[in-house]
Amino acid sequence: MFEPGERVVCVNGKFDPLHKRIYSALPVEGGLYTVRECSIGRSTTGVSYRVLLVELVNGPDPYMHESNAEELGFRSDRFAPLVSEEESQEATWELPETVGTPR
Repeated sequence: MFEPGERVVCVNGKFDPLHKRIYSALPVEGGLYTVRECSIGRSTTGVSYRVLLVELVNGPDPYMHESNAEELGFRSDRFAPLVSEEESQEATWELPETVGTPR
């Protein structure tokens, strides 16, 4: 999924009231972050990838036994890889001139 050190952008910053209570730091939609760790995690919809961010640190998951509780992370689908300016320019298409357009 993501690699440590990879820059990502938050594409889903909508959180339920429960998340706002149990997390001490949440990402903001459009915010840029650095991946600290990416591993298999869990969510209410089943298993997913769990992303930890350098810029945001949270406490342990309160729904896990304290002996093996991991830091609260975020589902990977909340983030997209940050496209560098160079990659963005390579992907840009130039539209051909329209026939009959005055020069």
